[in-house]
Amino acid sequence: MDTINHTTPGPFPPDGSLLSFPERGPWGRAGYRGNCSGYVYQRIFQWLRPKVFTDPMVGSGTSVEVAREMGIEAYGLDLHSGFNILRHSIRETVGKLSDLVLSHPPYHNIILYSGSVWGREPHPDDLSRCACEGEFLDKLRWAVLNQRAATVIGGYYGIIIGDIRRGGRYSSFQADMIARMPREELRAVIVKAQHHMGSDAKSYDSLLLPRIRHEYVLLWQRLRTIQRIPG
Repeated sequence: MDTINHTTPGPFPPDGSLLSFPERGPWGRAGYRGNCSGYVYQRIFQWLRPKVFTDPMVGSGTSVEVAREMGIEAYGLDLHSGFNILRHSIRETVGKLSDLVLSHPPYHNIILYSGSVWGREPHPDDLSRCACEGEFLDKLRWAVLNQRAATVIGGYYGIIIGDIRRGGRYSSFQADMIARMPREELRAVIVKAQHHMGSDAKSYDSLLLPRIRHEYVLLWQRLRTIQRIPG
């Protein structure tokens, strides 16, 4: 059946839409750049209670390790292990629909992955290797639509994404993605604090505005039909 099969979502934890976890926990690999705290995934799983979870940009595997520890059937895919979210179907690769499809994509080219964190050469479909923000957002939209297609009706799909500032210019990727995805399917914008950032060791004498110390968890719910997917 292409409908969700989990129980009603559990009560949201007391911290609500503001999450802050200074420690990343024992899951995944601490040395893998761009890691998200496993406690973030734990919170999301406690709330949504998925029976089947897929992370199509699994990185070092934190999300899948947390899910399996909680008794959730979990699948982890990634470009570094041969899965290309821009060219391969998540649904066909996993072999079933998932109750939750959540990814933690690169924040454009803030961290370069292929040819740096993994692999010897840059990969042309690596989201961190996009030539400009426009290309990045177009490809990320396609990736999230792939996630949507892999989600059961009534299930959730989403991304963990941050904003960036360069040369005084602020780019809000979460706002860009909300504008590019089905408006009627947006269900939550959760703000999570960033900790132990590499930029903490740097001094910015000319910086007048606060440093970016937050990211977002964007969650959409797949509806049976929608009026229009923004194009």
